[in-house]
Amino acid sequence: MKHEHLIQRTLEVIPALLVWITFILAIGLSFLRPVWVMYFIIIFDLYWLFRVLYFIMYLAVAWRRYRRSLRQDWYSDLKATFPNWRDYYHLVFLPMYREPYEIVSSTLDALLGSEYPNDRFIVVLAGEERAHDYFSEIAERVRTAYGNSFYRLLVTEHPSDLPDEIPAKGANINYAGHQVKRLIDDLGIDYDKVIVSTFDIDTIAHQQYFACLTYAYVSSDKPTRSSYQPVVLYNNTIWQASAPMRLAAFSTTFWLMTELVRPDRLFTFSSHSMSFRALVDVGFWQKDIVSEDSRIFFQGFFRYNGDYRVTPLYIPVSMDTVAGKTAWDGLKNLYKQQRRWAWGVEHFPYLVRTMSRNNRISFRKKLKLLWIQIEGMYTWATAPIVIFVLGRLPLAVADSHVQQSVLAQNTPILLEILLNLSMLGILVIGSMSFFLLPPRGAHVSRKRYISMFFQWALLPFSLIFFSSLPAIDAQTRLMLGKHLGFSVTEKVRGTNRP
Repeated sequence: MKHEHLIQRTLEVIPALLVWITFILAIGLSFLRPVWVMYFIIIFDLYWLFRVLYFIMYLAVAWRRYRRSLRQDWYSDLKATFPNWRDYYHLVFLPMYREPYEIVSSTLDALLGSEYPNDRFIVVLAGEERAHDYFSEIAERVRTAYGNSFYRLLVTEHPSDLPDEIPAKGANINYAGHQVKRLIDDLGIDYDKVIVSTFDIDTIAHQQYFACLTYAYVSSDKPTRSSYQPVVLYNNTIWQASAPMRLAAFSTTFWLMTELVRPDRLFTFSSHSMSFRALVDVGFWQKDIVSEDSRIFFQGFFRYNGDYRVTPLYIPVSMDTVAGKTAWDGLKNLYKQQRRWAWGVEHFPYLVRTMSRNNRISFRKKLKLLWIQIEGMYTWATAPIVIFVLGRLPLAVADSHVQQSVLAQNTPILLEILLNLSMLGILVIGSMSFFLLPPRGAHVSRKRYISMFFQWALLPFSLIFFSSLPAIDAQTRLMLGKHLGFSVTEKVRGTNRP
């Protein structure tokens, strides 16, 4: 056991160690060997520029597919192409904690408004015993309003303090999954004919989402060997959100859209779907982790010896933008959300240890999976600080001899050129963001469009304080063995929400 613990702790240290070595060397060598650091910064900025250019290219492809998908009548195509489409059921998990009834009802209303028969839905409202009084009241209102609206409506309450788990979304839906398995067994429904969607409680599915999902599932040669990832929009409350929240929302959406174009490196994120067969085969979601949304893909990947993938869906689901009762609360909630997402670094030890025990997956696949994971976490934590903060340090502290060199004289010019070229990405996503905005609502001034435009000037600030620092925080906590618990993002909606 001591040997296993040592291996686990060593692996937990590696991601943060790479980050802190980068910062320590960049600062220390700026004083000792500034020329070395100048070369490093130039190479790093060049690498980042190439990433931005790739980002723009992939985003253009994703955007075209997204717009085309929105124009397609998936429900009509499904019925015309697959006569047996009604054999498939949609199982929708809606885990909640203390969210207002307004949010729960808007999600259920969106399900009812889907271009898909309501009698093909099994909806699971999954609450927590630690909020029993609050949840029981919400559950009763849901039963009264929606009890006869779907094929089945199941309400579960996750008991507190069960062994081998942490208070988190994964533990909640693990418990709910076992409960609904009994229901499906009693109903005699084929696991292969049940498509599972795991939604946050504020998820508003596009009216064609389930038709599109069913079409992708039925047309796949191996439907149970895939998860299905839609475009995730954080725009339910975008008009009432402040600039940092909006920047984080749009940045997350555009990042995911580029990942959809590259399914070979796509993992599940936030709200997504999969087969009930695969869910049962992997033993449901893990109960002792925070990042269950992406871990469930890795569970499938290893359960089927690498024969598991993510199928992109260019159809959106919408969720709330981060908010708070006050501006300061909103900023704190945004930081906590980003840190929780960055806690996906907990996958690294799991991947290494699970790969070492599986000889049926090719070394190439293993290496690629590890590289995507560690490179993503590393650049998430380091890139904004290296580019916007440390880039000028060696020039500022170098002695007069170095500062008079050709390299030192030309480095600021080169860095400025590279940075300006990289700003093309901001111009592209800033322009595209206007097309993702929901209706403005009569209570929102037209002047808000102006702030929507100029907010992108804050992107460097946002990347440092609400991307890089939360990632460093999460990785450092893992390195120090201070594991992060699951923090529920506060949901705040105004009474005049559009």
